[in-house]
Amino acid sequence: MNRKRITYIFITVVICLLIGFLSSFATQSSVNTWYTTLNKPSFNPPNEVFAPVWTVLYVLMGVAAGIVWSKGFHHIWVKTALYHFGFQLLFNALWSIVFFGFQSPFWALLVILVLLTLIILTIRWFRVVSKVAAILLIPYLLWVGFATALNYKIWMLN
Repeated sequence: MNRKRITYIFITVVICLLIGFLSSFATQSSVNTWYTTLNKPSFNPPNEVFAPVWTVLYVLMGVAAGIVWSKGFHHIWVKTALYHFGFQLLFNALWSIVFFGFQSPFWALLVILVLLTLIILTIRWFRVVSKVAAILLIPYLLWVGFATALNYKIWMLN
């Protein structure tokens, strides 16, 4: 792997982890208070699962974005793929703010449905640039799909 690609991957991994870290502030404000009072479905994982899973997912997202970026930002397909990636990353952070910060499972459900759509579009564009980068986003898509079902059930139960 060349130095340029490693640099781009490092930068994008740091950006993704930073977004995750900043989003956690909204989560921490409610996870041990409001969230504990909610009725949750039987498939709700223990709270300790979320941080390690999200850390791995943010690293995979960063590696994928770094691979795409290393193909040359001057290329229209790379730009399009990274724009989609940026938008989905913003909606990723927005979900935490809406669900935990605003304590609104309904509005968070709408946000996560948009996020899910943006992830699919991002994977589509990443695949145009790099199949490996697209594959690296599949665990993220699966987790957000699971989170969507969880969000829906929490909204329905409360």
